[in-house]
Amino acid sequence: MTSPTDRAQRALLWLAALAVAFAAADTYVVVLALPDMMASAGVPLDQLQRAAPIVSGFLLGYVAVLPLIGRIADLRGRVPVLLLSLGLFALGSLVTTLAYDMPSMVAGRFLQGVGGGGLVPATLALVADLYPEERRGVPLGIVSAVQEIGSVLGPLLGAVVLALADWRAIFAVNVAVGLVLAAAVRRLATRSPELLDDRSRALLGAPPGGRPDLLGAGLAVVVLLAGSLTFLRPPPLLRDLAWGELFVPFVTGSRWLTPTGAVTVVALALLLVRLLLAERPLVDLRSWGRVLREADLVGALLLAATLGGVVLAFATADPKVEVFSPQGTWYLVGSGVSLAALLAHLRRTPDPIIPHEALRRTPAWGALVVSFLVGSALIAALIDVPLFARTTIHGDSQLMAALVLVRFLVALPVGAVAGGYLTPRWGSGPTTALGMVLAAASFAWMSTWGIDALEHWHATVPLVVGGLGFGLALAPVNAAVLAFTDHAVHGLASAMVVVARMVGMLVGISALTTLGLRRYYAEQADVPPVREVCGGPSRCPELTLLLKEAGIAQEQTVFAGAGVCALLAALLALALFRAAGPARVAAPGPLGSSA
Repeated sequence: MTSPTDRAQRALLWLAALAVAFAAADTYVVVLALPDMMASAGVPLDQLQRAAPIVSGFLLGYVAVLPLIGRIADLRGRVPVLLLSLGLFALGSLVTTLAYDMPSMVAGRFLQGVGGGGLVPATLALVADLYPEERRGVPLGIVSAVQEIGSVLGPLLGAVVLALADWRAIFAVNVAVGLVLAAAVRRLATRSPELLDDRSRALLGAPPGGRPDLLGAGLAVVVLLAGSLTFLRPPPLLRDLAWGELFVPFVTGSRWLTPTGAVTVVALALLLVRLLLAERPLVDLRSWGRVLREADLVGALLLAATLGGVVLAFATADPKVEVFSPQGTWYLVGSGVSLAALLAHLRRTPDPIIPHEALRRTPAWGALVVSFLVGSALIAALIDVPLFARTTIHGDSQLMAALVLVRFLVALPVGAVAGGYLTPRWGSGPTTALGMVLAAASFAWMSTWGIDALEHWHATVPLVVGGLGFGLALAPVNAAVLAFTDHAVHGLASAMVVVARMVGMLVGISALTTLGLRRYYAEQADVPPVREVCGGPSRCPELTLLLKEAGIAQEQTVFAGAGVCALLAALLALALFRAAGPARVAAPGPLGSSA
């Protein structure tokens, strides 16, 4: 018979999983909204590279701050981190909803990335809290599955919202859902105080029954209202002779040097002072400050700079023409300098962001290596399957080309649940290896696709097999790192696995695309310029077909390279997860004990 505490913890896990799924959907929803967002920011549609920060800003927030949030989840509990992440996700969604230029959009997306990313390690660590090692596989598979379901629901949700309203409505929905989920988590914690220890309660502000911070709440409302007016500048108010005075700049054309902007800045400053000095503030910034110091803020900033340099070097590049952006070399140099400073800091700090020997066991650090390779292969399916469809049968419809990938994405969560079921029976190594062998086989098949491949029903087979394969690998990798790290670092360990996969995706797409471009240019070398020979593509279909075949050769090379990455991940999983067999991940024992 389950106790009230067990029921409360499981309810918390389901709320957290729902939040993870919704945040994952937001990762993909921006794809459809990007053209409209560019227009609102004044960026022409033919200058797509200028909109790259909208995507890279989210990735930067998702990856760079993730280890710090995972560490805080270890030090102060899962509930405060879930609430913090949901709050940041809602705030980032609000800023994005109100955004009027590129910097405000990027700032909003960055906050969304921080909040959405922070949900993942807290939720995975919560699974480790609730379930012993022998029962952890299926819950990990379910969490992985709901995360991947977001990749299917995201574009669909975006399409539905855009059919009824403009792009801002997408992020307005995010605000509402984030606040509702945060309220549900807070309500659950209030009704089940056993979910919180004393340190967690301190982070959540005044205890139940305490006097609410009315002054802080009032200042927050003023910031929200005045800030919204400053961002949006509603045309009816601008045209009004009286109300329009609120938007007239004092000195320059900046909207923040207006009466509404000044009220926003002053109210925000007063709110921060209130949160720092009040006995029972709306949000206890002093407690959060102590947590940041305890979690090694200096080390976290160095780690964020290291990861951020890698993210920006690859995420800001145009994969069609370059491995990393023109500034990528400098980003990587900065990342290297930060890494050197981080390593020195870790050696001399008694309680660093990555505790000493936290990942010393082979399956623990091996999970990071395997996760990196899984990400390197996975990105080829996510990016190049739609590109192949665009090159061959859906040249006039980006949406139809993207829908080809749905067959892969639908199979992925099914595989994730199956991987969670097999992990305690087979062990992490064989389960991961099976999944990656299936993924490698699917890529090998796709590397033989011709110009009419997607017109046949059997093209669905490698897509489904590949989705199942990648799904199978998610739970066993997480199970390995949780089984071979101490309970006190489960949040950090889970965060590092996610970071490794995301970095693998960024590096993988650049490296594989570079190989593909070499094949493309080799195939194109013998094709004369279409316009010089024929005057235009429509007048010379034979040469156009040759160019299309060169594009297909490029995608075939990318698929073949991804298959090699997947096969390498399978071999390393068998070698590095040897200790994570059924006797380890399926036998009762103290959490984090060594094997």
